Amino acid sequence: MTLDEIRQAIDTDPSNAAWAKRGVGALFVADPAARIVIIGQAPGQKAEASGIPWDDASGAKLMLWLGVTEDQFRDPALFAILPMDFYYPGKGTSGDLPPRKDFALRWHPLIVGQLSGIRLTLLVGKYAQDQYLVGRGKRNLTETVRAFREYLPDVFPVVHPSPLNFRWQARNPWFETDLVPALRTSVADAIE
Repeated sequence: MTLDEIRQAIDTDPSNAAWAKRGVGALFVADPAARIVIIGQAPGQKAEASGIPWDDASGAKLMLWLGVTEDQFRDPALFAILPMDFYYPGKGTSGDLPPRKDFALRWHPLIVGQLSGIRLTLLVGKYAQDQYLVGRGKRNLTETVRAFREYLPDVFPVVHPSPLNFRWQARNPWFETDLVPALRTSVADAIE
């Protein structure tokens, strides 16, 4: 299947009918030339409305961590963006609902198989890390992210850049002092 055929299959799959009925298509970016794939949780409400992944404060923070401009970040030849679910899951009691558990298992292998230029996989948050680091992740997200060097050069785990994570970042100053510079280096090496 081509990427266009995969997108069409996702958009017409019965499990996505509620979004299709509202005119919402699968929100992901994939190009065979992409150098970095960003795997996060699921699009937020703002991203769903605009049709642009990471179109919010979390996206601005992620670009800052990566050390890239918005033009670079939006260039599909540099960055593929594959959320764990390509549709906004809705609001829960304490934030957005989690991505559907079976979604990434079903669709990611088809898409990733088309991304022949990937040099770095960025795993943003617990859902992505749990899916992609099976048997390799640490006891919790903090320990996995702190051990980022163990996953290099191919994989880089980070926390979600949500403004709601400010307490986590305050408790873990090593993230800004140690991880972010290493992340910028890995990204620069992957897109050169």
